[in-house]
Amino acid sequence: MIPDWLHALAILSVAAGIVSAILIAIDVKHHPQHMVIMNAVWPISGLYGGPLAVWGYWRHGRSAGGHGGHAGHEGHAGHGGGNHDASSHQNGGGTPHFASIGKGAAHCGAGCTLGDIIAEWLVFFVPAIAVWFGWHSVFSEKIFAVWILDYILAFGFGIVFQYYAIKPMNDDMSPAQGIIAAVKADTLSLTAWQVGMYGFMAIAHFGLFGALLGVRLEVNTVEFWFMMQIAMLCGFATAYPVNAWLIARGIKEAM
Repeated sequence: MIPDWLHALAILSVAAGIVSAILIAIDVKHHPQHMVIMNAVWPISGLYGGPLAVWGYWRHGRSAGGHGGHAGHEGHAGHGGGNHDASSHQNGGGTPHFASIGKGAAHCGAGCTLGDIIAEWLVFFVPAIAVWFGWHSVFSEKIFAVWILDYILAFGFGIVFQYYAIKPMNDDMSPAQGIIAAVKADTLSLTAWQVGMYGFMAIAHFGLFGALLGVRLEVNTVEFWFMMQIAMLCGFATAYPVNAWLIARGIKEAM
């Protein structure tokens, strides 16, 4: 049985995430980001980050916005090499390195978040989808089949998000080159994020709720999405060092 305090905490946390996303979205509309895709990344980050995401946006994101909503960096010479100088230009030269890495991780996390939300609700309303991905035939637990769909959708959204971070800053890059660069930049980051997210959700599903509370963690409960918020923060933690490495190697754009 789920304790009343946990149910109340879950409601409060999920509500805080929704309110945070709305507040960020409203402000982003009036202070659009130079990197257009970040106009979506910041509100999505609010869904799981809540007040922490609002702080991050206000402290290290809002200052990067421009009233003109430019799509990319002016005078950016190409992907790789000069990324840090271009990043300093976008962020007004004031974004600390740790925050730039954090924004890179959040950028990856936005695609993961969208993919996970869509996958979880798709399988909830159409359980047969989980069967297509191995439930009953390969996995006795539906959660593992859903994770496969989660990863596929998250990867797809992640590549789109990454493409629109890279291509606008590289005018001489062809669409095909942009997609290849996006795959290179996002694959390791996204996988690291999903490892952290899956790891915590496994603990929540099998340990906290299954073993300790004796209940199933279902998608249509506020407790599920509370656990997902924590899982996304775990994903941020596991993706952060990978993003640091990718940015240092010039594989991913600094933000």
